[in-house]
Amino acid sequence: MIGTHDLLLFIVSALLLNITPGPDTLYIVGRSSTQGFKAGAIAALGIGAGIMVHVSAAALGLSALLAASAEAFTALKLVGAAYLVYVGISLMRFRAPTATKPQRATLRAVFVQGFWTNVLNPKVALFFLAFLPQFVDLDAPSKPAAFLFLGCLFNFNGTLWNLFVAWSAARVGRSLGGSVWFNRTVGALFVYLGARLALAER
Repeated sequence: MIGTHDLLLFIVSALLLNITPGPDTLYIVGRSSTQGFKAGAIAALGIGAGIMVHVSAAALGLSALLAASAEAFTALKLVGAAYLVYVGISLMRFRAPTATKPQRATLRAVFVQGFWTNVLNPKVALFFLAFLPQFVDLDAPSKPAAFLFLGCLFNFNGTLWNLFVAWSAARVGRSLGGSVWFNRTVGALFVYLGARLALAER
């Protein structure tokens, strides 16, 4: 289909990869647990928009340039690490809303943070460059179209999973009374992931 093969294997593999926790999952959990399902769903959509940037880059060959250039990889890695630390600190500083002090993070801000959390992670770009070609036919009439098809399929299934994560985290958050300490824990993990990304090799 559209120059691809082994779609069932692709879907199963993609699902297993989607359910593996990472910065995206942590961000959704952090927002959902303190601001509810709506914020978590918006975070998931922001991450989905970010994934489409990586999919498009892979289809156009930009990810290959990133993989080949040590300077480009290092620059994106440091920017991404700094942003993860920034998001982690913002989560750690979050305060539970009250009648006189509303929630600080607007839904627009939640979406934008989710988007950049994904886009600025060079490992996501390299992942798509390594994963998607395995399911593209060598004689595909249009390899960019095959990349886009597989990427959209991956993103669709991943977004469904992320929405489930948002719903589950929101339920847990309600049972914890929107625990600020839980959000601070997620924020601390983001800071750790940012530091680890900054020190990561290609």
